[in-house]
Amino acid sequence: MNSYFARRILLVPLTLFGITLFVFMLLRLSPGGPVERDLQRMLASTDESSGGSSSSLEEEQLSLSPVEILELEEKHRRDKHPLRAYIEWLGFLPKDFNRFSVSIPQNSKEISFYLASLKKEVILKLSPKPHLIDIDNAEKILSWKVRLQTPEIIEKRWYKRTGNPIDKSIVDSRAVIYLPKFDGLLQGNLGYSEKYGDPVWNMILDRIPISLFYGGVSLFLIYSICIPLGVIKAIKHKTWIDNTSSFLIFAGYAIPNYVLGSLLLVYLGAQLDWFPLQGFVSENFADLSLFGKIFDLFHHGFMPLMCYLVGSFAFLTFMVKNNLMDNLSADYVRTAMAKGASYNRTVFKHALRNSLIPVAATFGESITIFIGGSLLIEKIFDINGFGLLNFNAILERDESLVLGILTVSAFLMLIGNILSDFCVALVDPRVKYKSK
Repeated sequence: MNSYFARRILLVPLTLFGITLFVFMLLRLSPGGPVERDLQRMLASTDESSGGSSSSLEEEQLSLSPVEILELEEKHRRDKHPLRAYIEWLGFLPKDFNRFSVSIPQNSKEISFYLASLKKEVILKLSPKPHLIDIDNAEKILSWKVRLQTPEIIEKRWYKRTGNPIDKSIVDSRAVIYLPKFDGLLQGNLGYSEKYGDPVWNMILDRIPISLFYGGVSLFLIYSICIPLGVIKAIKHKTWIDNTSSFLIFAGYAIPNYVLGSLLLVYLGAQLDWFPLQGFVSENFADLSLFGKIFDLFHHGFMPLMCYLVGSFAFLTFMVKNNLMDNLSADYVRTAMAKGASYNRTVFKHALRNSLIPVAATFGESITIFIGGSLLIEKIFDINGFGLLNFNAILERDESLVLGILTVSAFLMLIGNILSDFCVALVDPRVKYKSK
């Protein structure tokens, strides 16, 4: 069994690689990316500056220079092949830092310019390979790299963005000077948000307390209530307890959580003023005592938790009830009672343990609740959680943020699947996992 779980754990990075590769390529190859959006803004501003005079799309595109196109691609890191960019995001290849470019006049073999990062004058020599020379000591600057963009490359990228040809004879070559550095997922960096400019890790960590609170409390309440309730409903089948609880559970399941949130917000929040209308905590949360912080958390969290839980009881409760009823009617239960075992012992020692096997098989999936969230609930109660963050990231095509949230969510999902297998083996001793 140990070798099986070791093998499953070793497969996590490979599976995560496949998931992130697919989404990365989907984001890069689908139209409407950040370069296209910036081009549309630039063309719109050009049209406004011309006094709103009508002009064809071709004329507007020709008003942009090839250098502007290249700078836009470099700004959004779209100047490299998607596969190369993905490997850099993983951290297997170095990224370009402190990058800037200089134009190289035709037939020039070297040019000099001021390198601001080193605060000195340097020489760019093009032969035998592009490299930088320190003027002071006439030695190569090995830490900095140079990538040459020929007129052919510039013409190709211009045609890709505009669909119009360009005369390569009037286009100067460009040299991209950069400092290579490994800074990807393997180095613990998920990049920076294109919309907000903040590190993706920091944006995720800022929402971890919110996810831990709502996810942890929801998970605890769901399992601590649904399992005992399912046992009671199975034992008291077709009694008033079973019928009343079934009615309440299905009524809660039928009410959409955002509808319940709106009702709670209007009646309990606005009219009765029992609970705060918005936010995760109060503005003076840091100044409160320990008891005051706990009370403030649950005071703000009561109505959102009601919305999270209202539709979650039905599935687990009826899973426990139906499985327990099936086991109570099984032959081994009747045999145990015929041998003199008490009813309580038969139910709780034999039947219940087998009934919890399907529950254990789905327990690992619940770990994703810590990185989940509901967009509508967070929107109603103005909670800046993962649901709202993920929605905004997708809406804005914020590649780094989407990939960061996806990586954390997929990792938790894969760990949850392994945890489910472990829980099944813990509950059912007959299960023996063997790796082939």
